[in-house]
Amino acid sequence: MSRPPLAKEKIVDAYASMLCDEGERAATIEATAARAGVSKGGLLYHFASKEALAQAVIEGLLQAHAEDLERMSASPEGASRYFVRTSTIIGSELDRYFLAVLRLAQSGHEPSIEALDVVHAGWLDLIRVEVKDKYVAETIMLIGEGLYYQTSMPGPWSKGTFAKDLEHLLLQVERLKNGN
Repeated sequence: MSRPPLAKEKIVDAYASMLCDEGERAATIEATAARAGVSKGGLLYHFASKEALAQAVIEGLLQAHAEDLERMSASPEGASRYFVRTSTIIGSELDRYFLAVLRLAQSGHEPSIEALDVVHAGWLDLIRVEVKDKYVAETIMLIGEGLYYQTSMPGPWSKGTFAKDLEHLLLQVERLKNGN
C-alpha cells in the first residue's frame, strides 16, 4: 500500500519549519518526523538522509524563486521596484524557503550556499536588464536586501521603520535607475 502523496510534502514543510524556527541543529530526522506527524521510518522512506531533506528544501527554494523571477520580469512597475517592494513581504513560501536554506548555509552547507548564490544572481540579473549601470543595480539590490533584513528581524526596528515609507524608497530607486 502506497503512502499518501502529501506525506512527502508534509515532511519537507516540517523540515523547513524546523530550520526557520529552531535552526539546523534542532532539525533532526526524529524532530522533523515528529513535527510532520510521521514515523522516523516513514520519513526515511521518502528521504534517506538529512542531506536528501536539505536538497528537497533547496529545490523548494529554487522553484519558488523561478516563480518569483517570472513575476518580477512581467511586473509593470519594473524589476527594480518589484524587487524592493517585495523585499518587505515576510511569511511567503519564497521567504520561508529562503530562510530555511539560509539557516543551512549558515552552518556551512555548501549546496545551500550555492543555491543562495543562484537566487541572488537571478534577481540581480533581472535588475541589470533594466539598470545598465552595474553599481546602481547592486545598490538597488542592497536596498532590497536591507529592507528584507530590517523587516524580518524581531525587535522594535522591525515594525516597518523603513517599510512604512516604502513609496519614498521606491521613488529613490526610480531616481537611481534614471541616473538622477
